[in-house]
Amino acid sequence: MLPGRLQARGGFAVVDVEATGSSSRRNRVVELAVVLMDRDFLPQGEFSTLVDPEGPVGPTHIHGIESHHVEAARAPLFSQIAPGLLGLLRGRVLVGHNVGCDRAFLAAEYGRIGIRFPEVPELCTMRMAAQREPVPRGLSLRACAEAAGVTGWSAHTALGDARATARLFTAYVREHPQWPAHAEQELARAAGVEWPRLAGTDAPWVERRGAERPLMRNVPVQKVASSVRNGGA
Repeated sequence: MLPGRLQARGGFAVVDVEATGSSSRRNRVVELAVVLMDRDFLPQGEFSTLVDPEGPVGPTHIHGIESHHVEAARAPLFSQIAPGLLGLLRGRVLVGHNVGCDRAFLAAEYGRIGIRFPEVPELCTMRMAAQREPVPRGLSLRACAEAAGVTGWSAHTALGDARATARLFTAYVREHPQWPAHAEQELARAAGVEWPRLAGTDAPWVERRGAERPLMRNVPVQKVASSVRNGGA
């Protein structure tokens, strides 16, 4: 169970997945990360794990994950981390860079274990970037981050990209007066979403470096603020 400080008032869940391919129907999640932020856009906690895709890991040249990394780490199956992930996301607005893609992969993975992923409010930093003046030269996470002065993270790692997206999201919200009000509307909507319940205890989440941690000790909350600001992965 998540501590009350992470559940009490809702907030934002910044997500990123690395997958075995581009199709959520055919391909599987091989790594995922969640950075939690409170209603004031301050970091609360961050969590990441490799995931056993039950098959080939896909484009190693992009995400850097090889089959032996998953095997050596004894990475959990998605079904084994699904209860805790629901706990992280429940009551929050989903945030991501091209967040619809991340949501599609999560929905597909939950669908494989018979759980319907709810229609949760979303905020997309790619769409936010397209509304900026000037618009970045490209809408990739790297291009948007560089245009906003967000640098120094490990690209194409789930936690690195989630951290960068969290920083980008915070920069955009503070930059445009309309975004905090819009975010508040989405937070109100998120509070009313009915989330499924999934019994069971998570297997340990396994970081890319192979460190095995119970979910609530994945990354101590008190370390998150400096990590997100510095963008290190």
